[in-house]
Amino acid sequence: MIVPSLSQQDVELLRADTPGVGQLIHFNNAGTGLALQTSLHAVKQHLDLEAKIGGYEAAASAKAELDGFYTALAALIGSKPHEIAYVENATRAWDMAFYAIDFREGDRIVTGRAEYVSNYVAFLQMKRRKGIKIDIVEDDADGQIDLKQLQSAITPRTRLIALTHIPTFSGLINPAEDVGEIARKAGVLYLLDACQSAGQIPLSVSEIGCQMLSGTGRKYLRGPRGTGFLYVSDQVLDQLDPPFVDLQSAEWIDEKTYRLVPGARRFETWERYVAGQIGLGVATTYAIGFGMERIGNRICALGAQLRSELKGITGSNLHDKGARKGGIVTFTLEGEPAEQTKSRLSESSINVSVSTASSARIDLPERGLDSVVRASLHAYNTEDEIELFVKALRRIGEKSPRK
Repeated sequence: MIVPSLSQQDVELLRADTPGVGQLIHFNNAGTGLALQTSLHAVKQHLDLEAKIGGYEAAASAKAELDGFYTALAALIGSKPHEIAYVENATRAWDMAFYAIDFREGDRIVTGRAEYVSNYVAFLQMKRRKGIKIDIVEDDADGQIDLKQLQSAITPRTRLIALTHIPTFSGLINPAEDVGEIARKAGVLYLLDACQSAGQIPLSVSEIGCQMLSGTGRKYLRGPRGTGFLYVSDQVLDQLDPPFVDLQSAEWIDEKTYRLVPGARRFETWERYVAGQIGLGVATTYAIGFGMERIGNRICALGAQLRSELKGITGSNLHDKGARKGGIVTFTLEGEPAEQTKSRLSESSINVSVSTASSARIDLPERGLDSVVRASLHAYNTEDEIELFVKALRRIGEKSPRK
């Protein structure tokens, strides 16, 4: 069945619920999405309650809203609520899963060129600590992880496949489901970094086949900063040992013994940003209400439109890879550093970001790039905003020297 995109009425509603759209053109959703009014209200309301009655008391009174977070995130990715943990950001969520694996000397991790640098330095740390090996799978002709090479890279010592679903520095959407099938057949753990894909495209952990998935609240879900989540499948809980525990994640039995709590909440800590957890649950429920297939279709369509428009700008070079592409669009203008393009766009009240080689050490330098401009669209962005963006770039191009 073909799922339609959002209607014009849907887009107008999204914009009405997004206060920031009246101030500027925000094409930096891969950094932080513009705050959703209902999520913002939920956060402020809880903070006000904390100020009035106390933090512990406010948290106790918000039990239903806190429980709703687990239900909402489970619905977003097709898991069970008890397989979800609330974590303060995507990096820490990913860390909690990765460092829970009992790596042994000689174990191997398989990853691809799209892997985020924060994840890769964790591989390097584990290499130094335990003597593991890191196998980097090259891209195929389309620029996504090469599935044949991935299959060939797996050995009896392969312990983990770690994949970044959508990199921070490209429009690429990696074939996560195909990777999951390879991992399943090989009996290898599979950790998916969904930092940029949660809220941008539909996610189903059963279709993807990953046992662990990490995500953030601040990007395409448009929840508060300082919020994230971790999915851990029931099937692998007994293979993972949380890197640290507290009274939230474990029960003290006696002076020599403790017991981990059931489910993914063994990866949580007791102290948390309670208002943020509530706000992320609200933001996730809001996205689900529109339908992630419909939201994803619009975001991908807007990304395709922007790429098409950029091809018509003299001196513009696109740098997106992949057979399937999303709402992140990366490019450079000839004769101008990416940071300068960002600055000039800011003068026209247009937000973009710059991805540098420091966050893509095994990708951008390989392509001879030190930085790219990143324009990342969301469903509340409009075709008219794209036209204004392109006009601004044309003006910049007229003023920029050519090499």
